[in-house]
Amino acid sequence: MTRTANGPVAVLGLGAMGAGLAARLLGQGLQVRVWNRTAERAEPLAEAGAIVAPHPADAVAGTSAAICAVADGEALGAVLRGPDGVLAKGPYPGVLICASTVAPEEVVQIAGDVPRVLDVGMLGNRDHARVGELRLFVGGEQRAFDAGRPLLEMLGKEVVHLGALGSGMRMKLLLNLLMGIEVQALAEATELATACGLDRQLVLKTIAGSGFASPVMAFKSRRLASGRFGEPDFRLRLMAKDLMLASKQAAAVGLSLPLATAAAETHVRATEQGLGDQDCAAVTRVLTPKPEATRDH
Repeated sequence: MTRTANGPVAVLGLGAMGAGLAARLLGQGLQVRVWNRTAERAEPLAEAGAIVAPHPADAVAGTSAAICAVADGEALGAVLRGPDGVLAKGPYPGVLICASTVAPEEVVQIAGDVPRVLDVGMLGNRDHARVGELRLFVGGEQRAFDAGRPLLEMLGKEVVHLGALGSGMRMKLLLNLLMGIEVQALAEATELATACGLDRQLVLKTIAGSGFASPVMAFKSRRLASGRFGEPDFRLRLMAKDLMLASKQAAAVGLSLPLATAAAETHVRATEQGLGDQDCAAVTRVLTPKPEATRDH
């Protein structure tokens, strides 16, 4: 059985999570090859010792594992099966780890007949990625999981094999469903309090310190208090995408999820208003009452 913990490893996609994963692997002494659609994002990693490749196919050459951390299913398909993709020159011999959040059926379809492929739902943020504190939920065949596990244990404090390929995405979608609803609920409560004349900062401090607040609420309350949504921990447009995917999963199995549906609609509307590249807590900006909506008392 091939082990992957000694590298070299390719990381494809250097957004917040991909860059954090690559930095973690470099810090553990592995040889890391990276690719990103926007090459400038690779510069800090190159300075730290990563080899920057011009195309995904070049990045995976000679590696024992490749981690794909791109934004969506379309990007994942291009990275794997595009003209310069991972599979352009034939089967990839290492362990292929799909850490992009896509529909479970989509990761199965894109993977096709790749012999060793895993889908990994990552719970945590870029800081967790850099220090190996992620929680990783994995789908794929047992042999593939056994081969990839040493590498995954380097990246996460918890690694759970859930079952068949697609299972990791199912877990990730339901976790993001909870996050999207929680952050929107926090934003709604805060905007209602403000509109009714309560002190915004005091309300947020009270919620964050209460038994009602999850760690996500306590964390995002600082975003809402500051009103700063740049340098996102998780982009709003990606939350909109994941909430839509979760809603579609529910519809496919005959479930009605009213909260998920409502949250998806709000996040899509926020994206359409130009907030997509801000932190997901910026959903509060579509809740702010317009002057014409206020009433005389």
